Amino acid sequence: MRSAPPALAKTSRLRTALRGTALALALLGTATACGIRGTAVPVDAGGAPSRSSCVVKPGRTLPSGAATVTVQLECTSQLVPVTRAVPGPDTSEDGVAVARLLLDELRKAPSNEEAEAGMSTAVPQRLTVSGPRPGDPAGTLRLGRDPGELPQVGLAQLVCTYAGTAAADGKRAVILGGPAEERPRSYVCTDELRVHPDSADITGTPVS
Repeated sequence: MRSAPPALAKTSRLRTALRGTALALALLGTATACGIRGTAVPVDAGGAPSRSSCVVKPGRTLPSGAATVTVQLECTSQLVPVTRAVPGPDTSEDGVAVARLLLDELRKAPSNEEAEAGMSTAVPQRLTVSGPRPGDPAGTLRLGRDPGELPQVGLAQLVCTYAGTAAADGKRAVILGGPAEERPRSYVCTDELRVHPDSADITGTPVS
């Protein structure tokens, strides 16, 4: 078979190139129309943004005789402080009463506003707390379950909620024990515990 004349072959190659260029321009125009900007290099846009704000909008004015407390809830794998209104009277000087009040708040399911902000609690609903037994160090709080049996995040919530309050005698560390006769332990609310409540060390230190 005879090959096409050079002029015809050149014309055929030119038409093929023009068709390829036209197709590329058409695709570029489609991308532009869709709001997509062409780029010559891959772009890492990162992970999808979290929908959790971890911020609760201010509530209404406190009712007469009410007080406020601050508890630690979990949001995006961190502990965040949340202020709640509680009925009086003021129990700020009674460590065990404060511990019970704060535990009651931690056991509650988050409010609609807190849930919408992405907050949750891991503190068991049936957990109880009482004062020290004979022979316990001053300020000991005895839980209805051994601290080591609690969910890690729930224990972190308790420790950091109690820290700095009358439940911990105003200190960063709180002394917690369980229902058995084992020695109570001292737990410190550290920055690491606040930022990584699910993985930070929370074994506590035995006290006598």
